[in-house]
Amino acid sequence: QVHLVEFGGGSVQAGGSLRLICAISGYSAVPYSLGWFRQVPGKEREVVAGIDSDGTTIYADSVKGRVTISKDNAKNALYLEINSLKPEDTAMYLCAADTVPVSVLLSVGFQYAYSGQGTQVTVSS
Repeated sequence: QVHLVEFGGGSVQAGGSLRLICAISGYSAVPYSLGWFRQVPGKEREVVAGIDSDGTTIYADSVKGRVTISKDNAKNALYLEINSLKPEDTAMYLCAADTVPVSVLLSVGFQYAYSGQGTQVTVSS
């Protein structure tokens, strides 16, 4: 059973940066794709970025150029660096994992197998 726990959220001013961490346990030898999503109450879940088992990355247009997704297989960790934060980045950020290509993991409506509880990011203007 894969278990995901997010860290690193907080309250920051616009223009600041944050590094979110997703600690992953319960990995097996099966390759997983990993992703970051964000959600605001009353709105649809939004893709932020994803990374495949081979390191291929995908970014949402809304964050491209401001966000970097990376992983450390040795530490079983997934990271999301967000720069030039904007008030519209305010959301609960969740990490997710599944044994599908990252393009599928990030596709609209896909029900990923594993996700964490999320970490709140609040950006003030």
